[in-house]
Formats: sequence, C-alpha cells, structure tokens
Amino acid sequence: MRVRLVVTFVVVALISAVTATALAYRDARTAVLQRTQNAAVNDLRERVGVVAADVDLPPDERSLARFASKVSEGIGARIVVVRYQDLSATSDTLAETEGRITAELRAAVRAGSGARFQRVEWRGEPYLVVGLPVTYADGDRRTSGLEVFAITALRAERDDTAALLDSVRAGIVPVVVLAAVLALLAAGTVLRPVRKLGRATRELATGDLGSRVAVRGHDELADLARTFNETADALQASDAELRAQEAKARRFVADVSHELRTPLAAMTMVATVLEEDADQLPPDAARAARTVGAETARLSRLVDDLMEISRFDAKAVRLNASVTDLADTVRASLALRGWTDRVTAELREGVRAVVDRRRVDVIVANLVGNALRHGAPPVTVTLAVDDGGERGDGGDGGEWVVLEVADHGPGLAPEARERVFDRFYKADAARTRSTDTDTGSGDRADSGDSGDSGGQGSGLGMAIALENARLHGGTIEVSQQPIGGAVFTLRLPLRTGEEGE
Repeated sequence: MRVRLVVTFVVVALISAVTATALAYRDARTAVLQRTQNAAVNDLRERVGVVAADVDLPPDERSLARFASKVSEGIGARIVVVRYQDLSATSDTLAETEGRITAELRAAVRAGSGARFQRVEWRGEPYLVVGLPVTYADGDRRTSGLEVFAITALRAERDDTAALLDSVRAGIVPVVVLAAVLALLAAGTVLRPVRKLGRATRELATGDLGSRVAVRGHDELADLARTFNETADALQASDAELRAQEAKARRFVADVSHELRTPLAAMTMVATVLEEDADQLPPDAARAARTVGAETARLSRLVDDLMEISRFDAKAVRLNASVTDLADTVRASLALRGWTDRVTAELREGVRAVVDRRRVDVIVANLVGNALRHGAPPVTVTLAVDDGGERGDGGDGGEWVVLEVADHGPGLAPEARERVFDRFYKADAARTRSTDTDTGSGDRADSGDSGDSGGQGSGLGMAIALENARLHGGTIEVSQQPIGGAVFTLRLPLRTGEEGE
C-alpha cells in the first residue's frame, strides 16, 4: 500500500507539473508573440502614415526604394518591401524576401481590408511578416495600390520561450522529488495507524482479547480505531461471560456427578441383590429387577463418564506413562471384554512406546466397542508403525503408532463423521444395529460396558477416547471404507525413551 500511495502521489505530481508546464508555455508563447505582432502592426501603420504623404503616385522604382528605406528606418531597421503593381523595392537590397512573403499574405493585403500578418518559418528561423495596404488620406478609404510588407525576425522571442520552457522543465524534477517525499510522509501518517490496527486485529484473532489500539485525532482512522476498541470490548465481555457460564456448567456437572455417586452406590448394591434373586421372583418382578439393574449400571457408567469429562475440562488429568508393549495391551483389552473371538487382530509385534496403559485400554475399548455395537462383522483391529509417509509397516525408527479399527457396517454419513467426537452426539439409525443406540460414542472400558449391548450409550465414549489420544499428543480420525464401513484411526507419537508426563 505504501508503494501504491507513493506511486500515485508521484504520478499525480508529474501529470500536474507537465500540465502546468504545457499551459504556462502556451500562454507565455502566445503573450510574447501577441505583444510582438501588435507592436509590429502598430509601428508599421504609424510609420507608413507618416512617410506615405511624401510619395507621388504613380511611383517609380527610385521613389519606392526611398519609401521602403524611410519606413524601415522608422520601425527599427526591419526589412521592408514595398510593392506597386509590377514594381517592388526592398529596404535591404541584399535580403531575400520572396520565400518569406507568401502568396496568401499578398492576396489578403491586396484585398485592401486592413493590416494582415503571418508567422512563417524560413531556413529554420521564425519570422513575422506584416502587410499593410496604403490608403488615401482625407477619409478616402480606397487603396492607393501601394502595399507595404515588414519582415521581423522572431529569434529573440523563440529563445525567450525556449528558455522559459527549459526552466519549467528543470523545475519538474524537484517537484516530483518533493511529491515523493510528501507521499512517504503521508503514507507513514496514514499507514502507521492502519498497521497498528492490523497488528491488534491479528492479536485479537489469536485469542488476545485485551488487544487495543490507541485513538489519536478525530479523523476517519480515529473513528475506525475507536470502533475496533468498542468491538474488542464487547467481544471480551462476551467471552468472559461465556467462560463464566461454561465454568459454572462444568462445576454443575462435576458436582451433580459427585453427588450422584453415593446414592448410585446404594442403588447398585440393591440392584445387584435383586438381580441375584431374580430367578426366585415371579416373572414380572424378575423382569423388573433385571431392568432396574441394567439401568442402574448404565446410570453408573454415565456418571463415571461425566466425572471423567469434567476432569479433562478442569485440566486435572495426568498421564501415568511407561514403556508398554502395545500389541500386548490391545490383546489384553480385547480379552478382558470377551471380544477375542469377535475381532480379527493384525498386530505388529515388538511395538513399544511410552504410553499410559490404562488410557490406551480406554481408547481401544471405545473404538472396538463402537464398531461391534454399530457396525457389522468382520471387525478388524490393525496395529502398525508409520514412518511419516503413508501408513505401513515401517521400521522401529518410525514416528507414529497407528491403530485402525474397521468394520463393514453401513458406515457414517459425512455430517455424522464431522460430529462423531462431539459430546452427547447421537447419529441416526442408519449406523445403529440396535434400536436407539449410541453412534460412534462407545462407552469407556472402565465403565464396565461390554461394548455390544443393546442399551443406549452415554454419548461420551468417543469424546473421552479423543481426549485421551490428545493427552498422549495424538489424535483419532474417522473415514469411510470404499466397500462400506467406518474406519477409526488412532495415531500416537512413538516415544520409546523417557517416560511421558
């Protein structure tokens, strides 16, 4: 923008200077020539009026020569040519006049309509030629037949106007330089507040809601800075209010979850007793006892998930990391839940990384449980190492551990893939094999959910899995297989040395 402003200033200054130069040159040249031709016409008319009275008509060549000489002497020794019919005389017999007195000028003077003049170029030099018919005196306006022409050199006028043009041209350079300097100063004055405003806007965009711009002056830029500050104030106030509301909501969830644990413990104990004695109860009572037990267990898992999410929100979660064999961890997670016969495991052996074994187990349980609950067999779990390129079986020096969980069910719609990790998100029935089941939000492994029950999930499992992956510095991605079915990919950095925090 600075360059554009400077260029614009310079171009405007240059155009203005050139235009002013052209106008000044034209006016000065016109004024000089006008003054010269007026003086020439007046001098010739007055001198002819004085000398013509002594000329006898018709004149001879001698009297014409004498008449031309007298007129020339009275008007500054200009070259004077006098014509009478076929006779002509020149004040300077050595001067060549034919090329300077044109036929057009002679015809105009012969018409007898007053003084006429014409500027001509002869041998590279400018001349002013004034022609005047001599009329009779005593009010008789008829022409006498005498025609007088005065030739005046315009070299001095040409030199004067050329010198003026040169001086004006020489002044263009300092004008342009001055314009460039003024443009730089103006650009700095205008762009400095703009740069400050841009810097403050970038800081605001990066999350620094305290960024403000100093308001100076009362121009449009000051109004813009004032508006920016007002907007930033409103945004900061809204952000503070939203943060306060979010904190209150998180505290409310944490408090409610905590308060529910005590009565839930009692309810769970009672439900367990009822389920154990369900076979001894009437059919309706037995069915009610088992329903109460299942729903109590589900409520207990939901409370546990809420407690876990609240710990993530409060930044109170820490890794208990150690060097772990990931293939053994995956196999143990599947065996613990009885999924070994229902899942095809393709696990690369010898992959050891610094991870929190319990949290990896949570991730595996949620991903596999989600595939079993909402997908279709076969469900495949693949463990490999990615060396930074395409996923494959790279060497032990790879940078990422990649765990894929794929099923062959209906898959996820694009809008569902975008929201599958949102808390409490429930996809439609197209992804669900059992009525009113949770989509993509498998329950945590330590909640006791088998992952394939027909009950509705909490909607927090996939969110918890993603938070655990992020806690390790990794991520979870979801995609669609070309042949159908969803693929969840866990990527964790392969750290094999020091234990993570």
